[in-house]
This record gives sequence, structure tokens and C-alpha cells, in this order.
Amino acid sequence: MTAPPHEAHPAGPGRALPDTQQGMRRRNLARVMHTVSAEGPLSRAAVASRIGLTRAAVSTLVDELIRTGLLEELGPERPGRVGRPGSALAVSARGPAGLGAEVGVDHLAACAVDLRGRVRARAVRYGTHRGRSPEPVIEQLAALVRRVVAEAEGEGLWPAGLAVAVPGLVARDARTVVRAPNLDWHDADLSALLPADIPLTVDNEANFGALAELWLGEGTPRDFLHVSAEIGIGAAVVVDGLLLRGTRGFAGELGHVPVWPDGPACPCGGRGCLEQYAGEKAVLRAAGLEPGEDRVGLLARRAEAGDEEVRRALRAAGTALGIALTGAVNLLDPEAVVLGGALAGLAPWLLPSLREELARRTAGPACPVSVSELGPEGPLLGAAHAVVRAVLDDPAAVAECG
Repeated sequence: MTAPPHEAHPAGPGRALPDTQQGMRRRNLARVMHTVSAEGPLSRAAVASRIGLTRAAVSTLVDELIRTGLLEELGPERPGRVGRPGSALAVSARGPAGLGAEVGVDHLAACAVDLRGRVRARAVRYGTHRGRSPEPVIEQLAALVRRVVAEAEGEGLWPAGLAVAVPGLVARDARTVVRAPNLDWHDADLSALLPADIPLTVDNEANFGALAELWLGEGTPRDFLHVSAEIGIGAAVVVDGLLLRGTRGFAGELGHVPVWPDGPACPCGGRGCLEQYAGEKAVLRAAGLEPGEDRVGLLARRAEAGDEEVRRALRAAGTALGIALTGAVNLLDPEAVVLGGALAGLAPWLLPSLREELARRTAGPACPVSVSELGPEGPLLGAAHAVVRAVLDDPAAVAECG
């Protein structure tokens, strides 16, 4: 099936296919798939024009992709064009699908996305996982995944891969959760706990959130810093359309950047980390509220109603975020900062103090800060779309085992 869906897919910029006739064919299949996915429906002639191959060569590639169920013909193009109308091509609404899953501190989720980018099945389970061992949590996640697979199969889809978003550090093997402080997980190999018949990759939830913003966001630049929050706070750095992972793959742990070094203790072992001031639990504590199922909704409703204690807590969280982001902005000089996850729902009350602190401390011009429209769905959608992108990047690999 497909390779693990990182940003460096088999036919992507991170790992080029061999410079052989077979490698060239696979690259051209990927070019056809990406072109039809991005701009379709298109005729064979239109595809040939866009990728610079002859119509005969494109027709051969298209026929192969139709045989393997990755493209489908929709019938003649709409009238009004000069010359004989061609048959319009689109990526298939059946066949391979991307499975995404997410482990949150208090929820589990899974979904299936077809090659057209549509969510075709989805399941969610709520309940706290703090302090629970990985085995029962992943067993529940596997049950959600099986439910989603069954629903997707009923619509003519089959899983091309499974990508799981987790709130922690993930090893370069894309299987092992090295450390997830808010879950209290250490060196957990999720591949031993999830279905062995579906290719698996595991990554940090902020990374998948950033990829979702890159692929699905409106007008998202190719260089940006993505910040997301639930109980914890994570970040991902995207440079020229690729994730900046770091030597061990641990880049982006913004939540554990010290804001006030002598501040309260953090589950990571440090003190005064950003999460202790801007994480959901910290904001609720500062606002004098008890945690509930809809924490963000509770904070937003109270702030909107004019609750000054809640607004003061959110202003303080925005200030802490601005302080932590200053170092990243000064170091990396991103084109923009994008707030996602729970932060998106609280942006009206976080942004003023965040922007003020960032502008005051940034060496150069103030970095624009925007809000993701994907909100808390970003990591789950990013995970599923990562599998879809892997299919588009190397359709031949899917065809060989589909």
C-alpha cells in the first residue's frame, strides 16, 4: 500500500523516486493524479497541456489510473469548447481512502477521507485518558477505526493507510510515542497496539494540524508557524511547504518553552512552561472555573457575556503566548503565525494581548497572526489527508497492492 504519510512522500520532494524508466513512470503517474486532484475535472488534453507531456503519453497513464480505480471518467466535457469534446477526468470517489485518528487527553476520534478530500465516515469517543496506560486507550481507538473502516467500505472505499495524531513527542520511526506528558506515556510503540493490516504512521498533533492548514487553509503561506492547543500547547514550523522536524523529530514543543522560569511545576519536569499559563486547564483555573466537557465553549460563552474574570484570564494567556512566540518569531522569521485547535475558538480574547506582546518584543516588523478556520478538527483532518497525499504522490504503490 502507501508509504507512511509524512510530508516527504515517495514521489514528493523529501525522497525522490529512482531516476530510471520505472521511476519516471511513477513520477508521471503522480503528476497526473496531483493535476486532476487540484484542477479537475479535466480532459486528457488539458492534463497533457498542464504537465507538458504528449496526449498519447498522458492517455496511457490515465488508462492505467482508471484501471486501478484511482481516476474515473465523468463523461464528455461541457459544451462551448472548440474542437471535439474530451471525456472529463476526476479522482475516484471510490477506492483508496485516508484514515485519520487522534488521541486527545479527553477524546478519541477517527475519520475516513476519500481522494476528493471529502470526509466519508467519522467517529468520536469522549473520556479522560490522563494517567491511563496506552493499551486500553489504543484498544478503544482501534475500535473507532474499525467502525470507520466498516462504514467507509460500505461506500466502496478501502483504507490506504492510517495516520494517528498524538499530543506528544514521536520518534523518527513514526510509530513510538517517546513522551506525552499530559497522558503520562513513555516509549509507547503504537504499531504493536493498532491493526497490523493497515500501514501506520504516528505523528505529533501539532504537525498534522499544520499540514491540514497548509493543504486545506485559505491563502495559507508556505512559511508559517502553526500553534494549537488543547490541554497542552504544541507548535509546528512549516518552511517552504515542509515541516521542520529537528534532529530527533521533536521540533515544535512550544508548550514547554519557559515563560517565567520560577513559575509552577509542569508535567514535563520543568517550571513556568507556557502550558501552565495558556493551556486550557490553566486558563480555567485562572478564571475560577471547573473543567467540563466543553471547556472552550464555556470560556467563550463567559467571555462573550462579559465575565471580567474570564476575560482577564484569557488576556493573561494571550500575553504568555506572545512572550513564548517572540523567541520563535525572532529566531525563524516566519511569514505568519496561525492559531489553531482550541485557541481558534478563543481568539477574540487572546489576540489583542498576544499581538501587543509580540509586536513589543519582536526585533523586526510585527508578524501577522491569523486564526485557522479548521479549529480543533485540524489534527484529525491533517492525519487523514496525509494518507491521501501519499496516494497522490505515488499512485503506483497503491495500484500494486490494491
